[in-house]
Amino acid sequence: MSAILPLLLVVAMLATLAVLFVGIISFAFGKKASAKNATRLMAARVALQGVAVALFGLMVLISQI
Repeated sequence: MSAILPLLLVVAMLATLAVLFVGIISFAFGKKASAKNATRLMAARVALQGVAVALFGLMVLISQI
């Protein structure tokens, strides 16, 4: 189990980065960027960051055992 956690953490971090870039690009180039879409992207980014932090915490907890 502890061997897969770093992989899951990297996936969560890359997904967070992808959502962040999509949000930045849509804000920069989208003249009609809808607030609903921006809110959805921000919520997804926050959720993915939470998953990444939780995975990191789990990795630290397992390494202490």
